[in-house]
This record gives sequence, structure tokens and C-alpha cells, in this order.
Amino acid sequence: MELILTIVVAVVVVLGLGIGVAFLLRGRKTKPGTYPTTRDENDPPAGGAGASATEAPPEAAPPAGTDGVETDAVETEVPVEEPEVEAVPLDVPEPALGRLARLRARLVKSNNALGKGLLRLLSQDRIDEDVWDEIEETLLLADLGTDATMELVDNLRERVTVEGLREPEKVRAILREELIKLLAPELDRSIASDRREGRPAVVMVVGVNGVGKTTTIGKMARVLVAEDKDVLLGAADTFRAAAAEQLATWGARVGVPTVRSDVDGADPASVAFEAVKAGMEQEVDVVMVDTAGRLQNKVGLMDELGKIKRVIEKQATVDEVLLVLDATTGQNGLNQAKVFAEVVDITGIVLTKLDGTAKGGIVVAIQRQLGVPVKLVGLGEGADDLAPFEAGDFVDALLD
Repeated sequence: MELILTIVVAVVVVLGLGIGVAFLLRGRKTKPGTYPTTRDENDPPAGGAGASATEAPPEAAPPAGTDGVETDAVETEVPVEEPEVEAVPLDVPEPALGRLARLRARLVKSNNALGKGLLRLLSQDRIDEDVWDEIEETLLLADLGTDATMELVDNLRERVTVEGLREPEKVRAILREELIKLLAPELDRSIASDRREGRPAVVMVVGVNGVGKTTTIGKMARVLVAEDKDVLLGAADTFRAAAAEQLATWGARVGVPTVRSDVDGADPASVAFEAVKAGMEQEVDVVMVDTAGRLQNKVGLMDELGKIKRVIEKQATVDEVLLVLDATTGQNGLNQAKVFAEVVDITGIVLTKLDGTAKGGIVVAIQRQLGVPVKLVGLGEGADDLAPFEAGDFVDALLD
């Protein structure tokens, strides 16, 4: 009899333990609807900042006084605080007028051999052939070019002789008029930056190695943003490892997106095509495409530049091809310009490092040789040291 009672008690205990375990397990389940919104597979679990998206959500603590046993009480959802993302402050580019004033002031303070040398020679009491020879030499050293130098000297000779002027102010006025005339102020120096026919303006930027094309594009983006333009950049310089990253950094400073390839050595034409396509889809005002630096005597590289332009034009017209030149290269820069103009139809020049003032005459030489205007000039390394070129302001800076 005792054996039977023992067996019955054991059975009751086992059943009791089983029922208790079942209730405990039910109490650990997460009820449907615990999450207030649908979670994507890529969403991180709430409260797990660095957790994988596939991890299970953490178990909720049981309500007080229930000892882990499920009750009829309604579960209270605890709101999850979203981490605050600190906004990166964007640069505010300087407007064009401020840039022009600052660039002019910098040029005035520089070692300006061209304007100061001419004024000194023309203001002498007696201007003989030796003086005219010095004037001619000064102009040639300033990279004005032979034709432009001869034209300017002839015009100055005639006016000084006929009008008999020696007073510095009057001589300065004559010299100013003649220099501005050489700079062809009637040329259109505006940058294509407005949408046309339902598409963005497309600007290609080209040049040899080391002239600072990528930096120039970054500075140009700032100029356009200051004019309230919606800009997109295309990093088609896929040969230089840091070029795309550098361009993206410049764009990020002023809130401008950059289309780039994740593959090193990707086809530049393909990247340029995708950039223009993205610009059309996003309805931006202007797309600027960076290209790899290349030597003007490398036929293969120059042919590839032409290919980039042709591929872009399968979906949109290239409205502007800007050639970036280093003003300190002098006549060598003129030779570069000739070759690039034969390949991609240059529409404008961006002249950097113009604070090497002995080379100021290269502006005249390039414009006369190519028949295209200098549109932008830079006088320093600062982010806003690039401004639209104005013939009158440039000459005034040379003569002040």
C-alpha cells in the first residue's frame, strides 16, 4: 500500500512540474504587435546600436509582482529613443562680388612687373627708341605674345606721340584703354549653369596633370552654390586613386552630391554618363564632370577625352568644356591649349595661380590664339580664391 501511495505522489509531482514549466515558457514569449512599426531586415534591433540586423529583440522584463508568470495585464510598450544625428554644418561660399574685391586686392599687393613697369617707362620725360625697346621686352616677358606685344606697342607709340602725354594719370588712362582692348571685353565670360530644354547644363573640365582640375571644380561648385544653383559632380578621373574622394569632399562642404565609381580604374566615360543621367533624374541645374589629367602629347589619352565627350552626348549636349591652365607655365600653357582645343572644342579657360604676376599677359595670348575667353581666375589656395574674370578689374589691378 505504501508503495502505491509513493508512486501516486511521484506522478502528481511530475505533472505539477510540467504544468509549471509550460506556464513559464508561455510567459517568455513576445506578443505580436510589440513593435509599433514594420521592421525591415536591415533595421537594427531597438536598443542595440551596434547589433546585427538578424539578432532577436531583447526580452522584456516581467511586470512587477508576477514572478515571471503571465497575467491578463496589458503590456506597456517602452518608446525607443532614436539617436540624434548631428548635422554637419555646410560652408557658406562667398558671393562673386566679395571674391572679385579680394582677388583684386591680392593682385595689387603682388609683385606686379607688367603694369608697374609699363607705367614707369611711359611716364619718363623723354621716350626714345631704347625706352620703347624696354616696353616691348617687358610685354614679352609677361607672356603677352609677339603679335599682341607689337599691336600694343604700336598703339601706345601713336597715342603718346600724337597726344604728347607724360603725366602719370593720363599715361595710365591710355595704357588702361589699350590693355582692356587687348583682353576683348566683348567676349561672353558666363558659365553655362542654367537648365535648358528640360535638362541640366553639362560642363566638362579638362587639363594636363598637376594644374589642379579637381580643386578647381570644387571651387567652381562653391561659386555656383553661391549663385543658388543646384549642382551635381561627376568623378570621371578614375586613374588617380584619391581624385574621387577629393572631389566628393569638396562637394560635401557645400552640400553638393558626387557620382563616383566604387571600382578602381573604372571606365571614365561610363562614370561621366552615369553622372549626367543622375543629374537629369534629379533635375539639377548643372552637372560638372572631372576628367583625368593627361599630357597633351599622349595620343591615346587625348582620344579617350574625346570618347568621354561623345558618350555624354548620347543623352545630353556638353554645353561647356573648360580648360584649366596654370598661369605660371607661360607659353607652354598656350601649347597645351592648342592641343586640347583640337580634341574637345574648348569653350573657356580657367587660369589658376595668376598671382605669378609676370605671367599676367598669358590671358591675352590664350584668348587671341584660341578665340575663347578666360572665364575664371584664381590667385590662391583658399576655398573661395576663384572668381569670374573681369577685364576692367584685372587691368586696374595690374596698374594700381
